[in-house]
Amino acid sequence: MNKHYTKEQALQKIKQYCAYQERCHSDTKDKLYSFGLFKIDVETILSTLIEEAYLNEERFALLFAGGHFRSKKWGRIKINAALQQKKVSSYNIRKGLQVIDEIAYRKCLLQLASVKWKSVKTEQWMNRMVKTTNYLLQKGYEANLIQEAIAQIRSKEKE
Repeated sequence: MNKHYTKEQALQKIKQYCAYQERCHSDTKDKLYSFGLFKIDVETILSTLIEEAYLNEERFALLFAGGHFRSKKWGRIKINAALQQKKVSSYNIRKGLQVIDEIAYRKCLLQLASVKWKSVKTEQWMNRMVKTTNYLLQKGYEANLIQEAIAQIRSKEKE
């Protein structure tokens, strides 16, 4: 059961919510509606949060993309989809994805591919390729980069 707050109480609560961790506009808006506020109050509070720099969608996209790549090893496709689901603008999504270093991205992809390839070594090579590809697609990596990584692993294996 949601508690109902006055506009002033909600503003204080939501400032703490946004100060604790970087938030996107849609999550913050949903939280405000859960406080039992009306649309006009929600919009007023959102504009206040933006003016006082508690909310910044570009900053959120940069931190989200960088963090999910480094900690969860997500690919660009999955990060893009997650940001779209949070209703982040396409401009900010592009800015967020630019934070990911191309060399680190390919190195991470190759490392994930190698680990997966080794974990299915009892399989025939075609099954290994399919399982590794599916795993990396699920992680959000691009198909052409996955093919390059697998080709690189196979060439090292033949040496």
